[in-house]
Parts: sequence; structure tokens; C-alpha cells
Amino acid sequence: MHRTDKWAIAAIAIAETLIWCGTFYAFPALFVRFEAEFSWSKPAITGALTVAIVASALVSPLFGRLIDRGLGPHVLTSNILLGGLMMLILSQVQTLWQFYLVWALIGIAMGGSLYEPTFAFMTRAIGRTATRAITLVTLFAGFAGTLSFPLGHYVSELSSWRAASLTYAALIIAFAAPLMWWGARHFEHGFRSNLEMHALPRSDPSNVHLHSVPFWLLAAGFTLLAVNHGVILNHILPLLRERGFDAASAVFAASMIGPMQVVGRIVMMMTPSRVSTRAIVLTCFVGITFATLALIGAAGFPLLIAGFVLLHGASFGVMSIAKPAITRDTMGAANFGAVAGAMAVPYLLGVAVAPFFGSLVWEFGGYDTVLVIILAAVSAGGICVYLATRHRAPRRT
Repeated sequence: MHRTDKWAIAAIAIAETLIWCGTFYAFPALFVRFEAEFSWSKPAITGALTVAIVASALVSPLFGRLIDRGLGPHVLTSNILLGGLMMLILSQVQTLWQFYLVWALIGIAMGGSLYEPTFAFMTRAIGRTATRAITLVTLFAGFAGTLSFPLGHYVSELSSWRAASLTYAALIIAFAAPLMWWGARHFEHGFRSNLEMHALPRSDPSNVHLHSVPFWLLAAGFTLLAVNHGVILNHILPLLRERGFDAASAVFAASMIGPMQVVGRIVMMMTPSRVSTRAIVLTCFVGITFATLALIGAAGFPLLIAGFVLLHGASFGVMSIAKPAITRDTMGAANFGAVAGAMAVPYLLGVAVAPFFGSLVWEFGGYDTVLVIILAAVSAGGICVYLATRHRAPRRT
């Protein structure tokens, strides 16, 4: 890897950190501030995030196809700018409909700038060696929440949440957008040069992947994983309180999941190359399954919470970079942007419905029932991915 490539990866990593920090994590970081200023209910406020994620899912296939056509730098940079502009406008909202409209547009921006489109672009432009580059990006961007929460808190304390929103907007527009433009342009230029020299496959507008059984098995597996993670992420604090943990312990446990994701990614980088991506992905499903079991058992044995944090954080952290790799290995490199965009739709819908689904099940059976259901979900997801990839197990590069 050339030195310029490393600088380009660093630029993309910083851009991803800032766009995650200033959009996705900004919502939970400012959630209590929204509650304090407006008279809206919790469901009314969190409904805006659901709208944002659904909007993100709906636009993912379009952005994937644009990436396949060589417009990756334009897609990523323009959506980062859109996200920054919407965070600027968010600081001025006064009514619920304005709040929902702004978050819907932020959702579109996230659909064209967060991990899914960025990793689809990097996988297409860099090729089989993209996994290492993606890993480096996620190692840095894994701390986006660590930046977003204190930034939102301290700026809000010093001024207001509106000033915090403006701060997020400034970071996105002034730093994330130009860094992404430069980094993405570098790799797109290298891809086009390689295309001219080696006649790599060009984009095909067909939807042949939609008729592929492995595609739907992969999509089902990752969607069931998203439901598991989405329920845990959004319900972790009340879930742990119900299992006997005090507020401080629950917050500490929740805050450690992010760092454990980085730990998992570092371990993946140290894994010998003879270990296939398929083996890594299936191991992650097993890890999240045991993490959920540990969470179930933590009610009687509190020390199991440490196992939950380690296994869930590390396994999901690795999965975010292994998912595009196993998709490429299974479905091929042709039209990868379209394939990744189409696969993102059910995955993001799973993320969107998970909080509501968890609340609905809790109403009827408490968190014990919720945990049993999401345990079954992630186990079934692992089986789907096993079946989708059983005839394709290339070595990791």
C-alpha cells in the first residue's frame, strides 16, 4: 500500500468519524435536550429516528448503483454536505413536523455517507484487499460515539442543544466533506486506471442478484442480526436495570460496548490470513449468540455482564467490516454497489423496527421474553449465512 493510499484511508476514516458523530450519534446525544425543550412524548421524538433510518434504507439501492457507475466520490461527499446542512437547519426547528422533515433528510444523507455506501465504494475501488482498509477506517470511526456524547453534552451545558447542533454541522461541512472528497477521489482515480489496464468488469444495470438464493439468505441473516443488535442498543439501560443493575453500572456497561468493537477489529487484523472471512463471520454470529445468553444469565450471575460486553461488542465490531467482504466473496465483485445497496434495505429496516419491536414484546412478557426472541433471531441468522456461504469459502486476503 502506497503512502498516498494510507493518507487517503486516513482522510476517509476522519470523515466517517465526523459524519457518524454529527448525525447518527447526535440523536441519542441530544435526546434529553429535545425532551427538556419540547413537550413531545418519547415515542414522538424517537419516531423521528425511525423515519431517518427508513429513509436511509429506501435510498441505499439508488446510491449503490451510482457508486457502481463511478460516482462514489460525488455520492459520499454530497450526502455528507447534506447531513451537515440538515444539522444546521435542525438548530432552528420549532415544530414536530419540522423535526421529522429534517431527520428524514438526515436519513437520506446517512444512507449515502455512512458505513454501507462507504464500504461498498471501497470494496469496489480497492478490490479484495479492501478489508484491511475498511478495518483501518472502522478502528478510527469506532470512537465516533465517544466524541459525540461529550461534545453534545458540554456544548449544550455551555450554551444550548441548538449550539451543539451547529457545532456538529460545522465539523461535518468544514472537515468531513473535503476529506471524504479527497480520499474517495484518490481511490476512484486508481480504480479507473486499473480498469483501463486490466479490463475489470463494469456495472451491469440488471437486478440478477435479486433472483439469487444466497443473496436472500445473506440478507435474512444480517437482518436478523440487526434486530438483535438494534433491540440491545436501544433497550440496554432499562434492560440492565430490570436485571438488577444500578444506573451507574448500566451506563458503564453500555459505554464499554463501543471500545470492545475496536478491540474486536484489532484482533481481526492480527488473525492469520489463512482464516477465511466466512469463518470470521460465522464466529461472530456464535459470539453474539453467546453474548445474548450471557445477558440472559446476568440476572442470576451479574459477572456475566462482562462476557456480554466483550462478546457482543467485539463480534459486532468485526461484523461491520466482515459483512461487505463476505458479501463480495459470495456474490462476486460485479455490481457490488447495487448488491450492497439492495442488501442494506432489509438490514436498515431491521435496525429501524428493532426498538419498537423490543418495546412491544416487553409489554407482553418483559425483557426475559425479549432476550429469548432475539437469541432465536441471531441463531437463525447465523444458520442463514452458513447456508448462503457453504459452497464459497475463499481465503481472506
